[in-house]
Amino acid sequence: MVVDLTTTYMGLKLKNPLIAAASPLSEKVDSVCRLEEAGVAAVVMYSLFEEQILQDSLRLHQDVTQGTDLFPEALTYLPDLGPYSDLRRYNIGPDVYLEHIYDLKQAVSIPIIASLNGITNGGWLQYAKKIEQTGADALELNIYNLPTDPNLSASELEQTYINLVKSIRETISIPIAVKLSPFFTALPNFAQQLTKAGANGLVLFNRFYQPDFDLENLEVVPNLVLSTSQELRLPLRWIAILYGRFEVDFALTSGIHTPDDVIKATMAGASVSMVASTLLKYGIAYATNILRGVEDWMEEKEYDSIKTMLGSMSQQSVSEPATLERVNYMKVLSSLDYRYTS
Repeated sequence: MVVDLTTTYMGLKLKNPLIAAASPLSEKVDSVCRLEEAGVAAVVMYSLFEEQILQDSLRLHQDVTQGTDLFPEALTYLPDLGPYSDLRRYNIGPDVYLEHIYDLKQAVSIPIIASLNGITNGGWLQYAKKIEQTGADALELNIYNLPTDPNLSASELEQTYINLVKSIRETISIPIAVKLSPFFTALPNFAQQLTKAGANGLVLFNRFYQPDFDLENLEVVPNLVLSTSQELRLPLRWIAILYGRFEVDFALTSGIHTPDDVIKATMAGASVSMVASTLLKYGIAYATNILRGVEDWMEEKEYDSIKTMLGSMSQQSVSEPATLERVNYMKVLSSLDYRYTS
């Protein structure tokens, strides 16, 4: 039996549901070429952060005004920035990012999805437009902000996100995906509002790197830990609950490591599965093993296409929809082996 692995994500026709999530693997053209060779259907670029745009703007301002007030005759002095290519040494973030999009589009045939990380309109509208003009096939918005202000309500924070998506949707025509965290009180409503604001895709869930304490030096330090398949369960459950409720495509990220993980994600309702940690751990070529495993399983179970699998285990398709809600909590507790509690 010939298995059809093709899928559609935000209007992009993909050869299979495996996408490389944002990671250092997208920083080099050679790595992205190898991802394509290994079978990956699309690549999400590493994120361009709001801090980079702001920092580079401040750096450029400092460079062009430095020394202007030292002497009266220097009040109108500006350094010669030279041709556009020389701007890299003044603006090492956003402009280099845009050039990298262009280079990747020339090197591979699979879709390239850019990524912006921030929450304020600021320069996002400007750079979203530049990203579109450079040739990116879609834009992923990573708009997480850790709310620490006790005077900021959940509704106010959500409205900030919704307004940002609306503004970017009015600015560009390429597909927009929003990468969400699981920390929203009423996630289904918020997801629906983002869809109405113009999001074509929702990526569940953002994986945050929590800091640790260095007890020797008494410092707060970053701590990178790669994901495991156990992290699949949270996005799996929510995609299964949300699938089919409104017109939007889902991407599952965090916890995709094996062929079974991709199969589960697809059955929950994810059009694509995003992978990073396992490729960083085992190498880019491991993507081929994942895809081969998916194809072998589909042949064994007589699934002829990804389309026939999509959403087949979502809440609207299973015989007991309540198993994805609170009743599942009671069943899990009742299934515990009491040998572990004695």
